[in-house]
Amino acid sequence: MHKNLDINVHHLTRVEGHGNIVVNMKNGKLEKAELDIVEAPRFFEAMLKGRNFKEVAIITSRICGICSLGHQITSLKATEAALGLEVSEQTKILRRILIDGATFQSNVLHALFLAAPDFLNVGSVFQVVSSHKDVVLAALRLKRLANDIGDVLSGRAIHPIRCVPGGFTMLPTEEQLRKIMDDLKGQGMQDLKFITGVLASLAGEIPQFERETEYISLKDANEYAFYDGDIFSSDTGARPVEDYLDVTNEFVVPHSTSKHARYNRSSYMVGALARFNNNHEQLHPVARDVMKELGLSAPCYNPYMNTVAQMVEVAHCIENSIMLIDQLLTDGIKQEKPADHPTRYGRGVGATEVPRGILFHEYTYNRQGNIESANCIIPTGQNLENIDDDMKKLVPEILSESKEAITHKLEMLVRAYDPCISCSVHMLDVSFIEE
Repeated sequence: MHKNLDINVHHLTRVEGHGNIVVNMKNGKLEKAELDIVEAPRFFEAMLKGRNFKEVAIITSRICGICSLGHQITSLKATEAALGLEVSEQTKILRRILIDGATFQSNVLHALFLAAPDFLNVGSVFQVVSSHKDVVLAALRLKRLANDIGDVLSGRAIHPIRCVPGGFTMLPTEEQLRKIMDDLKGQGMQDLKFITGVLASLAGEIPQFERETEYISLKDANEYAFYDGDIFSSDTGARPVEDYLDVTNEFVVPHSTSKHARYNRSSYMVGALARFNNNHEQLHPVARDVMKELGLSAPCYNPYMNTVAQMVEVAHCIENSIMLIDQLLTDGIKQEKPADHPTRYGRGVGATEVPRGILFHEYTYNRQGNIESANCIIPTGQNLENIDDDMKKLVPEILSESKEAITHKLEMLVRAYDPCISCSVHMLDVSFIEE
């Protein structure tokens, strides 16, 4: 049993920045357990000031290379709310398909390329290629399918160019949509089932840890919410997205240049596990099968199971995309022009679920259609306080384990939140000192 510990994980890069895991225990008393964020500000809100509404979504997609589509659609929704732009049902369906593709691509990358090495006790995906080549290839095929959705519907897979306020500048053909649907039904479903079977065999490697917290996500009466809905708390219920500031309650902490958030408790969680806990009854049948095979049930209070919830969402998003494309093909593609003529000017809030959780954009426009103020609250920032609270509960529970095991579980905990794919690929450089 460790009585005095100093754990320092340096250069944990995430969200276009850097962070450190710091844990200090003296004489059996836990004095500190936190994820220190030392990233530099990026000033996207300041960049937007004075920009015309037709430029904004192009800029905000650059906030993240992995979630560029999510930022763009959230940005468009905020702009449309502020300017009174009404989009067609066809536009909403196309956007939902894009969000499905972006979600299952990101979730697959995290589960198979970032989390799986932990379950297999190897250092990186390159070692997974040696032992489970077929799994890696299946994951890459699913990623390619998601890229195809982005290419066909929005012009390219990263930083879309066809999504604009009020609609799309160019629409996919029925032949293109049918090809995507056939690929999802065929190779997509086949790869999903294969990957699920492999992950089920690794379920015993997921740490057994629980901490009940508040789970916040979008919630929609008609579907497992990604595109529309109210803000929903597992503690307090639903609120309109316009009230997001009363929910997020951002605050500054000494150990982070990124703001933290809290609502009803000291912290809350967003992301796949939060969505699952709040909306699991609306999962499609294939997703329910994956849920059962991977041993996930609601409510789940183990943050390590976020990766499992991500794979359940992969199944849901693939099946949902098939259903939405089939609906478009049945109705026929209507050649529509973007509804981009403002009917009012003022404040608008947009919210969507991106892979890592609920995302908010808020803009205020003047009568020239230019931004006067902007605010973006991303999922990672909302999760930071919850990560700290998880660490404070986890460390005392595993003090009897070896230094290597404690280090590994702390790394896995941070990775489980999938804070940023482009950053999380780095192995954590850990120094562990016992006094």
